[in-house]
This record gives sequence, C-alpha cells and structure tokens, in this order.
Amino acid sequence: MARIGRRTVMRGAVAVPAMGLAAPAIAAGERERELRFMPQIDLAFLDPHFSMTNITRNHGGLVFDQLYGTDGASRAHPQMVEGHTVEEDGRRWRLRLRDGLRWHDGPPVLARDCVASIKRWGKRDVLGREVVAISDEISAVDDRTIEFRLKQRFPLLPEALGKPGAYMPAMMPERLAMTDPFKQIPEVIGSGPFRYVANERLQGVRNVYAKFEGYVPRQGGTPDHGAGPKIVHFDRVVWSTMPDQGTAFAALQKGEQDWWEYASQDLLPLIRRDRNLRGQVLETEGNFMFIRFNHLQPPFNRAEMRRVILRAIDQTDFVNAVGGAEAELQRSGVGFYPVGLPDASEVGLETIRPIYTTDQARAALAAAGYRGEKIVQISPGDYPNVKAASEVLADQLKRIGINLDYISMDWATMTQRVIKKDAPEQGGFHLHMLNVPSLSVASPLVNSRLRGVGAEESGWYDSARYEELRAASLLSDDPAERHRYAEQLQLECLSSVPQVPCGVTLQPSAWRSDLQGILAGVPKFWNVRRG
Repeated sequence: MARIGRRTVMRGAVAVPAMGLAAPAIAAGERERELRFMPQIDLAFLDPHFSMTNITRNHGGLVFDQLYGTDGASRAHPQMVEGHTVEEDGRRWRLRLRDGLRWHDGPPVLARDCVASIKRWGKRDVLGREVVAISDEISAVDDRTIEFRLKQRFPLLPEALGKPGAYMPAMMPERLAMTDPFKQIPEVIGSGPFRYVANERLQGVRNVYAKFEGYVPRQGGTPDHGAGPKIVHFDRVVWSTMPDQGTAFAALQKGEQDWWEYASQDLLPLIRRDRNLRGQVLETEGNFMFIRFNHLQPPFNRAEMRRVILRAIDQTDFVNAVGGAEAELQRSGVGFYPVGLPDASEVGLETIRPIYTTDQARAALAAAGYRGEKIVQISPGDYPNVKAASEVLADQLKRIGINLDYISMDWATMTQRVIKKDAPEQGGFHLHMLNVPSLSVASPLVNSRLRGVGAEESGWYDSARYEELRAASLLSDDPAERHRYAEQLQLECLSSVPQVPCGVTLQPSAWRSDLQGILAGVPKFWNVRRG
C-alpha cells in the first residue's frame, strides 16, 4: 500500500508559525510564580475515576495522589504509604499511610478515605474490579492502616494501586468517594501537590491549579515519572487550550506560554533552531496507536472480520502520518504490547506478514461475509494526532472496499459516544482510533484497553482464554515467567483480535529554555523551576 504523508492527512496543520492571539505582557514577578502550559486537548472531565482519557489522567496527577507511584521501568514505589507488610502467604497486606497527608480542604487523610476510594475505583476500572473481586475484605484497621485480606496471592498489588494511565486509582475524601462512580464528583478535592481552582475554569479555554501549601512530599528518593518526592516550585499552573498548532507555537515563541505538551512534529526543526526553546521527547516509551472495535455489533462481532483488518493495515502509514518527517519518532511492526517495553514480543507476528495486498484484502473480506454494509468510523476533529491516524485508517479501509461512513466530532463528544454499546444508527459506532501512552498499556496487569471481559471493557471483547492466561501471569513473582505469559497472550490476540495495533510514535514536547527539571513521562508539574 502507498504511504500517506503527515501533511496529506493533517489538513490545515501548519509548517510555519502562525500569528498568536494578542495577550497581555506577563509581569516579571508573576512569570516567576506561574507556569503556563498548553495541554494536548481540552479538559472535559475532572473526575479521574469517571473518565479514562489521557487529559483527565494528567489533571488527576496534579490534584490527587496515589498510594504507590510508578517509575519509568514500571516499578511501584511507596507514595502516600510509608510501606507495607505481607503475611499469610501473600493473602494479607497491611499498608501504612505516611505522616502529614492532608486533604486540600484541611482534614487529615485517613485510611477509611482510601478504602472508599479504592472501592469506587474498583467499580470503574477493570483492574480495580479485579482487586476488589479477589479481596475478601478491604478495611481500615486504624486511621493510618489499610488492610487487604485476599482470596489468593497477588504479588502485584502495589503495581495495581500505582497504576499509571486511564482510570488512575486516585485517593479522595470518603464523602467524595461515596459518589456514584458513574457520576462525576461534585467538587475536586485531593491530597496532591496542587489544588484545583474551580472558579477560574473556563471550559475549552483555561484550567488553573494552585500550589497546595499543606502538601508534604515524601522523604528521600529521586523523582522518576510518578515515583519519588513531589516538590513544587511554582505557585500556580495555568493550562490554556490552544488546538491550533500555529497559534500554540507563536505563543511559545513569544513567551506567552512556557510549555507545549504536544508540539507538532513538523515544527520540531524550527523549535530546535530557536535558542529560546527546547524540543524533546519526554514520553520515551512513546504512544501506542490501535484500532478499537465495537465487538457487540456486526460485522466486527466476528473474529474473521477483525482478522482481515489486522492483516490489511499498514502500520508504516500510521507512524508516518503521526510521526511526521522524523524517522526517529516512528516505530512500526509492533505487536499487542508496545515495542521497547518488557512485554513486547515478536511471537506470532510472522503470521500477519506481509500485509495483504488490496486484492487479497478484498477477497478476504468477501470470504469473511462482508457484503458492503455501511461501517461507521468516528474521529475527533480537534485532536491532531488521533485525527491524523483516523484519516489514515479511513483511507486504508476505503481502498480495501469498506463502505465507510466517516464521522468527525469534537473530542468531548467522542468520549461519550465511544462508551455506547448501541448500533451505529442509534448513536454507537463500529470502530475508531486511539493513541495512548505506551506505559498505560505496557503489560497484562495495567492494560485495561486489552481485556477479554466482554460487556465490561475494551470495546466489549470477550475471551475466556485471554483472561485465564492473564490471571495466571499475575500470580507469578518471576518477570521472565510473566513475559512468557505475555507471549501466549499475544498469540491469543492474533487469533481473536481484540484490537489492531497500528504502531508506536514518539511525541515531542517543547518548552522555554529557562525551564529546568521537567521530568520524563507524561506531564508532571513538580520538580520544574525557572533557571
């Protein structure tokens, strides 16, 4: 199949800076106290238990804390806890909260708050449901001690409670954790290093965070992704939503903004030539692109149809469209776990190589029972990377003979539509693209997007075999044995096709050169200071 360039699919993306909106000059004192940040997309949802979007996860990381933090090697470290003990052959865990934890509205963090938060998380996140299901009891022994009494050994409990990515296991006051998990919490109160300033929010334009003076960073260690001490150097962090890449670049150049989360790959050479700017990939694990199916609706309720799409998709087109002209930002030929991470594997991938030619794909579709039915693909028009990947998918589907209805909408609307199990004509969908941080889907433990639990998760994919293998892997203390299970899980995915991997791309960020201490990984707003 012919390669499709980024500029072909990203219509309207700029290759030169556009004029920014007029903005008042920032006084020197204010500039020292305030960090101005341009996020990848608008923050539509404020509750980290309610939405599994990347932007809500980033917001959650400022306001809420987790019992454990995950470093860049996917290892869990105590964060809100000072440590834990394990007894009764791994079936009884006691987690001790560290001293000095307080909620943003004043009261101390208590074990019962955390128990309620874990249980609320356990009603939304598929891994959280698993933690709750294998627990005979989760209780507060005293004000600082959380106890898990488990039905079976679960050596990865800290990794589960420190899970990065979608549906983060955020701790919140008990009164908020008692909120129906399918409704958003009525106010945003956490115990993290920043408070959310609700009265300064302007939907679609601005979100504001203030340093929480009552936050006590954990002692010792080195900041590493979500692990280590969280030391804040700015009084305020202001998020300004700027979907137009030219406007965002101009604002960064002029010093009106300090940090651009998703800098355009096409603008990276210009950024690197500007002595006042720095351009770098912070999420070195990259972002994992994949096609998500609605497994409940025909024709993708049939594995043979999904297998045709798997064999027909050219990953190089996707990574070229999203990664731009920079070859080092593109990784194609990936399996079901992101390349470069411990559970990535080549096992079984030879069975889907080479990809189908157009004629082979058309023949395979006919053999799978496709008769030209309309297929609905939904796409976010205001999310550049996902939009670019979506347009590549649309082009490839049309070329192999799919009768496609491509529907573009804003990201906030799409996040509501993708949870609908209905037929497309009733507000559902057949398939869509996603682009998620690789760390959030790195292993069978944390990959909530890849679960075979039917109507509960992941496009409603159902595979008892996947769940059986995954459950066995979680009982192991041996990373090598868990990797062998991951290889078996990949073979199951190649057969049942829960989703279609479309490659990994590295996303550059850009910031003013006077910023120091920006951490690798998804945006973290502690440790950053002006030099």
